Amino acid sequence: MSTLLRRSISGLAAFVLALLSVFVFSSTPGVSASGFVFTIFELSSTPSVTCPGGGASCTNNAAEPQIRADMAGHFYASSENGLGAGTQAWRSTDSGRHYTALASPNAVSQGAPVAPGGGDTDLATAPAKNGSGNYTVYVASLNLANIDVSTSMDAGKTWKLNPTSATVPGDDREWIAADQASKVCISYHDVATFNIDVNCSYDAGTTFTQLGEAFDPTHAFLAQNNAIGNLVIDPRSHIIYQTFSGIANAGEVACSQAGSCGYHVVWVAVSTDGGKTFTDHVIYNNPDTTVSYGHQFVNMSVDRGGNVYSVYSDNHNVSYSFSTTHATTWSAPTRVNSAPSNTAIMPWSIANQAGHIDIVWYGTSYSDGTTQPDTYPMSAAWYVYFAQNLKATTAGSSFSQMQPTPIIHYGGVCEGGISCTGNRDLYDDFGIAANPLTGMASIVYSDDQYTNDPNNPPQTGCTPSSSNSSTCNHTSIATQTSGTGI
Repeated sequence: MSTLLRRSISGLAAFVLALLSVFVFSSTPGVSASGFVFTIFELSSTPSVTCPGGGASCTNNAAEPQIRADMAGHFYASSENGLGAGTQAWRSTDSGRHYTALASPNAVSQGAPVAPGGGDTDLATAPAKNGSGNYTVYVASLNLANIDVSTSMDAGKTWKLNPTSATVPGDDREWIAADQASKVCISYHDVATFNIDVNCSYDAGTTFTQLGEAFDPTHAFLAQNNAIGNLVIDPRSHIIYQTFSGIANAGEVACSQAGSCGYHVVWVAVSTDGGKTFTDHVIYNNPDTTVSYGHQFVNMSVDRGGNVYSVYSDNHNVSYSFSTTHATTWSAPTRVNSAPSNTAIMPWSIANQAGHIDIVWYGTSYSDGTTQPDTYPMSAAWYVYFAQNLKATTAGSSFSQMQPTPIIHYGGVCEGGISCTGNRDLYDDFGIAANPLTGMASIVYSDDQYTNDPNNPPQTGCTPSSSNSSTCNHTSIATQTSGTGI
C-alpha cells in the first residue's frame, strides 16, 4: 500500500501491457561477478511443492515479497496475492538453494480462496528458541481495517492468525520485528492521524498490549508529514529502531501539505525502553527540499556489533549512512550504486558481522537526470542489483556490485502505491536476508517477464506478448551459492 495514501486515493493501478523483447535466461550456470554466484528460480503457489525441481508447479502470481533468516540459517519468504486473497509463504532449510511452499499464513482454511490479508507483507523470526525448540516465525499482512499477524511455533507447518493485531484500526504499510523468544512488535500508519504507531506483544502475537508512538513531543509536526520505513530490533541491546522520511521542521508543514517540498530528511526513532517511548534523530537532511526519500522505502539494519545502517533512495541513486552510536549520530551519506545501475530504487539491506552489509535494489542503466522512473521509456531494462561492503563503518569504503538476475521489467516503475496510473508490476518492496551461519544471501523479488527457463516457467496465461503486465507477475528467488559471505 502507498505511503502516500493520505494525499491521493484514486483507485487501483492501470497496468501497461507491452512487450519489447523476451529475455531468455539459462538455468544451468549461475550469475557471477566480483566472485559472487547466484542461482535463480521461481517459487510455487502450491503448498508442499519444492522449487526448483517442481516443474510446472513452480509458478505463482504473487508480488511485493519479503524475506528473513532465522538463527539456524533457515530462510522464510512471503508475498502477496492482493487484498482478500491472502499471503503466500515459503521455507528453505538448505541455505536458500530450494524453497518449499507453506500453507498460507492467513487463509481462512487450508486451500481457502479468500483470506483477511493480502495487502502488504513483512516477516520476522525470533532470535531465541521457543518452548518447542524452534525459532518462532511471524508473517504480517495488511487488511486495511487492521493488521494480520500470523505466528508459527513449528517452523511454518501451522499458523495461528490474529486478524486484529493493531490497537489502532484503519492502518497502512505495516512492518514487523521480533525480540527474544516471544516478543514481537509491529509498526504502521494509522490512517486517521498518520502517526507511526509501534505495537508490541509479549505472548508471540496473541495480544498486542503495548502501544508507543514514533514521534517524540519535539517532533509532533512529523505526524502528517512522513513516509514510514521498516522496524528493527537489536537482539543484543534490545533497542528498537523505527525509520522514516519526513520534513525537517514545523516551518515546512505548509510546503509539505502543498506538495512543493518533499520528505527530504531521513529520520530514525529510537526506543531504549522496549518500545514505550521514542526519541527522534536526523540521519540525513538533504538541503534540496524538493528531494523525497519517501517512495518505497527508507530502510534500516543492524549488525552484530550494534552498528546501525540507513539506506535510502532519492529516486535516482541509493545512498547509505552508518552509526556506531546506536543511531544518535550518523555519517555523511555515501552513494552505493554505480554504472551500469545509473538509476537505483526500492533499496533493502541486511547486516551480519560488524561492519558487513549487503544492499539490494531495482536498477536500470537508463537515466537522463530529470525523468522520474514512473515515466521511463520502454527501453529501460530493470534488474535486481546486489552490493556488498565488508568495511561499511569505515568512511570511504567501497562496494562490490553485480546483477544477480536477468531482466525483470521494462519501462516505467510507478512508486505511488494505489494512486499509480503507470505500470506497478514491481509494486513497492522486495528484500534480502543472509544466513547468519555462512553470511550467504538470498534475495526475493518481483518479475513480470515471460521466460522459457525450466526453473522459472510461465504462469497460466503468461505468454511472450503479455510480458511486462500483471499477467506474468510472479515472485522469484536469487540465492548466493558462492563468493564472500557477510
